[in-house]
Amino acid sequence: MKLQSIFFSFFIALLISCNSSNQIAKDTKTKQPNILWIFVEDLSPYIGCYGDSVNKDHTPTIDGMASNGVLFERAYATAPVCSASRSAMMTGKMQTTIGVHNHRSNRTTEGEVVPENLRIILPDYIQKSVPEMMRAAGYFTFNSGKDDYNFHYDRRSFFSVGTKSDYVAGMNGWQGNVAEHRLSFTEDTWNARKDKDQPWFGQIELKGGKEQKTKLLAKDAILGLDDVPLPPYFPEVESQKKAWVKHYNNIRTTDIKVQQILDLLEKDGELENTIVFFFSDHGSNTSLRHKQFCYEEGVHVPLVIQGNHPYLKAGVRRKDMVSLLDVSATTLAMGGIQIPAYFDGQDLFSKDHKEREYVIGARDRCDFTIDRIRTVRSDKYRYIRNYFTDRPLMQPSYRDRQGVVKDMRKLHAEGKLTPYQDAFWFGERPEEELYDMEKDPFQINNLAQKPEYQKELIGHRIVLEKWIKETDDKGQYPEDPQQLKATYDLWKEKPQFKNAKVNPEYHQFM
Repeated sequence: MKLQSIFFSFFIALLISCNSSNQIAKDTKTKQPNILWIFVEDLSPYIGCYGDSVNKDHTPTIDGMASNGVLFERAYATAPVCSASRSAMMTGKMQTTIGVHNHRSNRTTEGEVVPENLRIILPDYIQKSVPEMMRAAGYFTFNSGKDDYNFHYDRRSFFSVGTKSDYVAGMNGWQGNVAEHRLSFTEDTWNARKDKDQPWFGQIELKGGKEQKTKLLAKDAILGLDDVPLPPYFPEVESQKKAWVKHYNNIRTTDIKVQQILDLLEKDGELENTIVFFFSDHGSNTSLRHKQFCYEEGVHVPLVIQGNHPYLKAGVRRKDMVSLLDVSATTLAMGGIQIPAYFDGQDLFSKDHKEREYVIGARDRCDFTIDRIRTVRSDKYRYIRNYFTDRPLMQPSYRDRQGVVKDMRKLHAEGKLTPYQDAFWFGERPEEELYDMEKDPFQINNLAQKPEYQKELIGHRIVLEKWIKETDDKGQYPEDPQQLKATYDLWKEKPQFKNAKVNPEYHQFM
């Protein structure tokens, strides 16, 4: 009888242990965090929490995220244009290393599969993209916006929902693939998963700098032409003022939309277990010197992370330089996934995290405009290397029908630009540029030719040359003629190209 009692007690203890283990496993699964990227287009960090005086008290939502989480003061995109930047983030590799650096490559006519001769295949060592790795770890994934990737892929393997019914693997139009319910916060997002206990990783696109309306703003919150001072590299004309003010108003609109997303998360009971990343793919599109160029404003982006996670302490401001490639790595780490050894980014919150001494940026062909620019950002300086010095910043581009470009050319023809503006926009570019970001935040005074700065110049030059060699920067090689011909065929009948003195690389097709 005593022996039976012992066995019975053991059985009960074992049963309790098993139930406890199952409960722990269930709790662990429940606690696996959801991760949301609020992936904004073309937005510079002219935000209250970033110290912008004009938008102070006009970006309460993003400011609140910073108060509740971690703000990175110096976050940088890998490229000042969307497709190269987004391609890098999806793969965890610098776009120049894997040959996806030319804007809008691996593309064809909308609704058609990219022909084999135009496909850019990722290196064998990249077996999965970031969303594919998240799916393999049990995450439900979605992207309610655009993809815009410069490589061959199957969208259905990236995202659990949201792909159009007529999609075929390998389709990639000139603007990239987009979700069936593009820009929706509610359709094919977290609520589309059948198992509400399944963790999710998603992207929601906000138009950011590309917003066209101010209807969400109160009338007294809409900025006027003279409410935002222009930087000294722009002439004081109406078109420039409109473009500059538009970006500030777009930031205020973006803040309202971020609040709408957070409200939906809370309403659906998802906010408590969701880590939210807020960032942009590159800087302002309304400014001629930001998007597509490697000055500070082209690659400096906002990055704020909030959520219920041991990593995230309220009100932390990080001053170290980080890359958007670190967002990809950190996302995997927060999802409990081992970061691949080939990744160029690192977990921003790991115990062995090492602050970067430099952040590299790169610009290559953008639309039909062929250029090659590299930049090195150090703690104090920004170094820029121009490889086509005979091609002025105002060489023909997709923007040529915009008022800011027309006015700039008109003022140049009339001799009404300042000597600096005229030389900067229309003169031959220097091979190297070096700016003291503390003393010269607008990057006006190029120090590259000054004897007292030669040590800094040479040091940054060595960093870049070493990086180019070690990563086999693909921008140093001519673009595949077939890719270039596809670009030519897209643009040849458009006025920006047809009526312009285009780059000589296109002469072989004329």
